[in-house]
Amino acid sequence: MPGTYTLNDGSTIPAIGFGTYPLTGADGVTAIASAIEVGYRLLDTAVNYGNEEEVGEAIRRAGVPRDELLVTSKIPGRHHGYDDAVASTKDSLHRLGLDHLDLHLIHWPNPRVGRYVEAWQALVDLQKAGLVRSVGVSNFTEEHLARIIEATGVTPAVNQVELHPYFPQVEARAVHERLGVRTEAWSPMGKRQAPFGEPAVAGAAERHGVTPGQVILRWHVQLGSLPIPKSATPERQRQNLDLDGFELTDDEVAAITALGRPDGRLFGGDPDTHEEM
Repeated sequence: MPGTYTLNDGSTIPAIGFGTYPLTGADGVTAIASAIEVGYRLLDTAVNYGNEEEVGEAIRRAGVPRDELLVTSKIPGRHHGYDDAVASTKDSLHRLGLDHLDLHLIHWPNPRVGRYVEAWQALVDLQKAGLVRSVGVSNFTEEHLARIIEATGVTPAVNQVELHPYFPQVEARAVHERLGVRTEAWSPMGKRQAPFGEPAVAGAAERHGVTPGQVILRWHVQLGSLPIPKSATPERQRQNLDLDGFELTDDEVAAITALGRPDGRLFGGDPDTHEEM
């Protein structure tokens, strides 16, 4: 299993996490508990995933000490007002059955609504109050990041963005590197468009004796991107964590990055226009 990163606030975070969308109901609890038992220590949920209660139940069922787990949730667009963001966070904690979140993010900036700076100020204050350990954002552009940093003096610990071989986010990663923000990747494989058959991926898998999925996740790790893959099956969950026995060459990493396309987004989720309320 890959190691950890130290975030800009001094806390540490595993180099790979477990995405819980769209795991719900009894099967969702079983899948999330399995992920914890297999070895995942970073769990990623959100108000809009509708499964915070399942994540909390899975944590209790798995029986791993709370201080060994890092739980992430996200504030939806409809809660961007300052008081709404504070209430949203407390509601998330209630649904999860936890007394603090290890990482809390603004899910999307929703710039047309224009209240993401308020939501960010709320997160900063919640961190000071001890309800949230690390604060970050999701799907923020360089402009959105600049606004919240200028307004509060606090730089997000992470920015979770769409990032996979068809959309490698070269410019965004450079911005994050400059600001000291850790890049997290949602849909790290590319979901239904996963490029498992691309020669750059399939060839590397064959050379290293691993699966195409492991190659893509290893690519993330070597880029310094923190992937949060989702799988409901224990065997695939184990595979996705088993990334230590091989290393991609610089040429292999570059060839996978070169798969990037101008229209590589999965569903046209441009942070300047997409709204997630």
